[in-house]
Amino acid sequence: MGLLRLAAAGAVGYFIWNKFKAQDGGATQHAAFATGEQTGDNFAKVRTAGTEGMRSDPKSWDKVDQAADESFPASDPPSTY
Repeated sequence: MGLLRLAAAGAVGYFIWNKFKAQDGGATQHAAFATGEQTGDNFAKVRTAGTEGMRSDPKSWDKVDQAADESFPASDPPSTY
């Protein structure tokens, strides 16, 4: 009898999980991306450079921050340092 209850509870949990997953289209929003910014087929999941691509705005942002953000994921630092 306990196994039957466990199976029923698992089935209900699975149904609820699929229901919530279907509401957001099955896609998760990455923490670094702004709302509405799509990752698409980008295998590295790199967001657009600048504050408009960020989910939360930084307290301060200058041209050095912008240059460093635009250089990612390159290995060389920007020339504005």
